[in-house]
Amino acid sequence: MLTISSSNPSYSRSASPRRWLLRHLLPAALAFLFCLPLLWLMVSSLREPGQQPSASLQGWPNPPSWSNYVSIFQQFPIGQPLLNSILVVVFAVPATLITTSWAGLAMAHLSPRPRRALVMLTVLLMIIPLPALWLPRFVLYTAVGLNDSLLSLILPALMGTSPFFVLLFYWTFHRLPRELFEAAQLDGATYAQLWRFVALPLAKPTLAVVSVLAFTLYWSDYISPLMYLRTESLYTYSLRLQMFTQQSATVQPLAMAATIVAIVPVVGLFLLVQRYFWPEGRRSSTER
Repeated sequence: MLTISSSNPSYSRSASPRRWLLRHLLPAALAFLFCLPLLWLMVSSLREPGQQPSASLQGWPNPPSWSNYVSIFQQFPIGQPLLNSILVVVFAVPATLITTSWAGLAMAHLSPRPRRALVMLTVLLMIIPLPALWLPRFVLYTAVGLNDSLLSLILPALMGTSPFFVLLFYWTFHRLPRELFEAAQLDGATYAQLWRFVALPLAKPTLAVVSVLAFTLYWSDYISPLMYLRTESLYTYSLRLQMFTQQSATVQPLAMAATIVAIVPVVGLFLLVQRYFWPEGRRSSTER
């Protein structure tokens, strides 16, 4: 039987272009397709305000109106909503990481029978649609006087925000060897020290994923501020942005610029933590 060995020079030369295309050109083409809507959004945000939006795609404006990004802060009240959204994510994202990692670690160290029961309960909770929680949560917040407060947007983080985040940490901690935790306990480590110095350093990819997902969820949340907030000074950026985009079509470039401002923190956080998404070998070779 005739076999082709990868050590054959002619085979390596013929396979090398195909391998290069698959590893570099194809991902670059897919990335460009995904970034194309962002590029269109950027181009639209640099058009001159006061014009009706075009029905077709347009090229890079000449000259670009970079002043649109200054005008949205001068002409529209988005500074306070932006600060309110920052306050929400500053408290909600760390609270989500703490509660979900605690719950995931506790589930991973239970005996098999209660662990399976809790995992099944967590999966069942994921089946419940989010709109089913809107009315009970609104009634509860009204009863305790938390409506029209930023605290009403942060409180879900104390419950872990989403059962999916708990499962992510559970799957991560469940795969860690029990000997690591037993050795630390023999050295006198408390449960808090096990969580802080043993579990979390080994769960950095999960921390990165949950951080990005939780940040995106709270940063772009529109329904919760719409239901719970009544005072205009407490509006979040997503709520103010929705009102902004409903204005005249002639201010569409300014609305697009405000949308870019909303997207930048999410993209920045992803770029900051994306190195934790790589496998350990690929990450170390990339950093070198």
